Amino acid sequence: MKVEIDKNSGYCFGVEFAIQMAEDELSEVETLYCLGDIVHNDMEVKRLFNKGLRIINKEELATLRDCKVLIRAHGEPPETYQTALKNNIELIDASCPVVLKLQNRVKHAYDKMEKAKGQVVIYGQKGHAEVIGLTGQTRENAIIVTTEEDLQYIDFTRPVTLFSQTTKSTSGFYKIKTMIEERLKATKGELNLADFNANDSICRQVSNREPQLRQFAVEHDVIIFVAGKKSSNGKALFSVCLKENERAYFIENQSEIDHAWFFSADSVGICGATSTPMWLMENVARHIEEISANREV
Repeated sequence: MKVEIDKNSGYCFGVEFAIQMAEDELSEVETLYCLGDIVHNDMEVKRLFNKGLRIINKEELATLRDCKVLIRAHGEPPETYQTALKNNIELIDASCPVVLKLQNRVKHAYDKMEKAKGQVVIYGQKGHAEVIGLTGQTRENAIIVTTEEDLQYIDFTRPVTLFSQTTKSTSGFYKIKTMIEERLKATKGELNLADFNANDSICRQVSNREPQLRQFAVEHDVIIFVAGKKSSNGKALFSVCLKENERAYFIENQSEIDHAWFFSADSVGICGATSTPMWLMENVARHIEEISANREV
């Protein structure tokens, strides 16, 4: 079988930057704390744990003093910086520049909406680290919308400013945008610029992978998608592959591979999420090549 790794898969620059910052710090200290999983991939978290990276939560952060804590690419709400200042914690801020810019935009939009008695709506996954950081810019007043059912929480008699979590799908964002527009029109009779402001804040490095993956998925008999089970970006990108190729399979590592998947297959494509390290996809590729070699013997 021909085995190919998608050259466009793997870390986005924000995740790559955070991993590099962690490794640079760990070359100088034995232990570095990180607020939440540095990346939604258990294999990479384990690799960095062995180098001295220790994952903590918000409650544990409040108990720390005089140490270093890494902020991952997802970003953090203002309260995290306040806690660090109070507890003399040095923050190694690896927040993605795209996320930081979006936090600033959300903060300004919220201040504007407060004066206009409007609402900030974020299309994203409730509880996701990036979304927590974004809602923190609105004093937890932003409305999180993931599905059409969540639109019930919006007051369509008031103005709406819409943003998106940077890693959500473009098609999903524009579907939600259209539904909000339709409901505002139905409520107000007509829609003017003051009623609705939609901001496509999806990271293009992430969204551009969708058309690239669609092409990659049809070029191979079997697709092996490698990502952590907690990766929302992984779930979204895998669904893109599955729509194009029914022989697409989601795994966390090579131990989950079923030899039967490759029956009568001549080519296998390996791809992953923005949180999938290249070394993990390479491990999967070697494992599949071994399966292929044994099949031919």
